[in-house]
Amino acid sequence: MSLVAEILAGRQLPAVEATAEAGADAASLAGLRVGDEAVVTGFAAAAPAATTRRLHDLGFAPGAPVDVVRKAPLGDPVVFRVAGYEIALRREQAKLIRVDA
Repeated sequence: MSLVAEILAGRQLPAVEATAEAGADAASLAGLRVGDEAVVTGFAAAAPAATTRRLHDLGFAPGAPVDVVRKAPLGDPVVFRVAGYEIALRREQAKLIRVDA
């Protein structure tokens, strides 16, 4: 294994599971409405490591407050305010981020 691969492997983020009774969207960013606020708690266990790392680097880190700013007319993508800036995510990406509303 290369040095870079070892460093990246050490940067794994904790995964959390949504509760079965809440449903997959209820505990994720995808389940929030415009104007809702939440705090990131982690990432879905099924999320690829590279995707969770990228979302984390964009500011969706555990403990970060997130606001839903607006949704596209068909509901995808959605614009979120996190870490002092706005970023648009596809619904599939938003489903990977677990929150506490």
